[in-house]
Amino acid sequence: MDITLSDCFIAVDDHDRALAFYRDVLGLEVRNDVGFEGMRWITVGAPSQPDVNIVLEPPLANPNASPADKKTMAELLAKGLLRGVIFHTDDCDATFERISAAGGEVLQEPIDQPYGVRDCAFRDPSGNMLRFSQPRGR
Repeated sequence: MDITLSDCFIAVDDHDRALAFYRDVLGLEVRNDVGFEGMRWITVGAPSQPDVNIVLEPPLANPNASPADKKTMAELLAKGLLRGVIFHTDDCDATFERISAAGGEVLQEPIDQPYGVRDCAFRDPSGNMLRFSQPRGR
């Protein structure tokens, strides 16, 4: 049996701002942009990984959700508590410089971690935590 990752989902509250960040700052390619019932889903991914997609989805992709549920999801998103993604990079320091120069909200500057990587962290425009990790010694 062969199991591989195909899609992961990140909730965003402003698709245009998210698109500018993921496409223009991170350099991911746009693979799909779909609207349905007043909601929008944008699929992005690294050109080097054509079979792995990141779907930028509405915070609560359920048109029947109660106003209370929608409010709760918006609050969790604003606090950065919904999802996080870890990206691999071949140069953590250069990645940090590029994203911070583009105005990325820094959570952690590059640091050598005791578990064998050098990494840094940012928030995307919706508040999601994104880490950028490089194996030490490279």
